[in-house]
Amino acid sequence: MTVSAKKKLLREKMRERERSLSEKYLLYSSFEICRRLVAMPAFDMAKSIFCFIGVRGEIDTQPILEAALSQNKALYVPRCVSAGIMELCRLHSLSELIPGAFGIPEPPETAERTQPDSIDLAVIPCLACARDGRRLGRGGGYYDRFLAAYPGDALLLCREKLLQEELPVEPHDRPVPWVLSEHTLYEDGVPELA
Repeated sequence: MTVSAKKKLLREKMRERERSLSEKYLLYSSFEICRRLVAMPAFDMAKSIFCFIGVRGEIDTQPILEAALSQNKALYVPRCVSAGIMELCRLHSLSELIPGAFGIPEPPETAERTQPDSIDLAVIPCLACARDGRRLGRGGGYYDRFLAAYPGDALLLCREKLLQEELPVEPHDRPVPWVLSEHTLYEDGVPELA
């Protein structure tokens, strides 16, 4: 079986697992992950942040977006422009968001854009990941392309119940240095000291 086929099967399994998580757990894990992230020195020091907007079972990143805006950080969020391609668009207020590709809220077409190398901290989504930062995305390739061009600090958000010991990896897959769950921050696979 090819690596691509293994990833497809694992995506199906992890989507089913994600759908089986209780509403209580989804709310708790989102709250804790966001709380822990905004307390990190990397978040505090970042002048510009790129963050996904969580929808349909993903981490609800609204507290992260609100914290970045309230701290006057330059906040950028994705705007899908074609298959596998997204732009990093400036957001000044959550009220600017409009329904975009796949029903994901995104900034309007007129939003200011930037390049990946101008971002201090990138907050990356996944369907599942390993503690060493290997990620299983949702299959669109948007973040693989972003990570290939991004030289800065990156943080992967993943619920503890979706962490995997092993993940199939292809040459284009880029590991993310930090993985943050509701319980632990892993740096290159090593858990933080309590």
